[in-house]
Amino acid sequence: MDIHIEGLVKTYQSEGRTVRALDGIDLHIPANQIFTLLGPSGCGKTTLLRCIVGLETPDDGEIRIGDQVVWSGRKRIAVPPEKRGLGMVFQTYAIWPHMNVFDNVAYPLQVRGVRRTIIREKVHRALQFVQLEGLENRAATRLSGGQQQRVALARALVAEPKVILFDEPLSNLDAKLREETRKLLRRFLTELKITAVYVTHDRVEALALSDSIAVLNGGHIIERGNPQKIYFNADHRFVADFIGRANLVAATIQDQAPDATIVQSPLGVLRCQKRDFPAGTPVTLCIRPEFLRLSRPDPHGRADSSGSMTDTKSSNVIEGRLETLDFVGEVYEAEVRVGDQLLLARVDPGVPVAAGDAVRFMLAPEHGLLVME
Repeated sequence: MDIHIEGLVKTYQSEGRTVRALDGIDLHIPANQIFTLLGPSGCGKTTLLRCIVGLETPDDGEIRIGDQVVWSGRKRIAVPPEKRGLGMVFQTYAIWPHMNVFDNVAYPLQVRGVRRTIIREKVHRALQFVQLEGLENRAATRLSGGQQQRVALARALVAEPKVILFDEPLSNLDAKLREETRKLLRRFLTELKITAVYVTHDRVEALALSDSIAVLNGGHIIERGNPQKIYFNADHRFVADFIGRANLVAATIQDQAPDATIVQSPLGVLRCQKRDFPAGTPVTLCIRPEFLRLSRPDPHGRADSSGSMTDTKSSNVIEGRLETLDFVGEVYEAEVRVGDQLLLARVDPGVPVAAGDAVRFMLAPEHGLLVME
């Protein structure tokens, strides 16, 4: 079931002024995808989710789920939440501590007066799907955080909703459990072939879970696309910066080559990813730390100190001085001074460098992303 949102506006009054939490949102969420609304706190993502489910009333616009208009200011339509055919998983899970697992999952069916035999069948199927079969009689207070999250998912699924919505459901889990649950959730939702709308401010969560991502800020959708597009080929500085760690360097378009755009920057003249900007256009050069291949300088252009061959003809070569080197597990994180610029890079533990060393790094043109404000 797909979702169409047109011209959606939601305002609040705060300290004597009007805040536009949603400022004319137009969005199509395809059926049977995991669609993530990503952005910082206060960007409007949760407000948008609550408007879809019916917990907030917009000021203007229209929301359509499948062929049904569930809210329209112009048509004066307002379908109540319980009649929109949606499931919801909240940040706090909303698990009732006085109920066991079975009753928590069965509750949506019990309040609708569904026959007990059908309830037992549906609850068993939902618990089996989220791998909690056998825990029907377990008290909710004896569940781990990950198990509570899966009970909440089973409860959302038991009524066979057309769409399921998630409001930062993993934020209360520790890092290891969050990673494990994220993988399970991705598998569950893919197998279900159901439309899922997922709200988060966690970029890793968004990249790992999503088929499509919409990045919001200030009540607007800044950009949307699949995770690879958003991470590797963003169009806006805000998106490139928010979605991952990045070195952002002011640059100016100098020329266009057949396979690259050439810019003037504090790092020198660089060949970058091909972008159709005219000469003289101010842009931001975005470089991910993982794409800076760092080594000691070699005046003869032979194999670098890490033992790999570097192609100086096709890649940019930038020289600087290593200021800091911090071990973070599988790699070192390094800060490299190039003139007035301090760049973050990742260094393989096998590269023999230390703080204070003169170093160089290679940057392939396709990894020099040029974005606008």
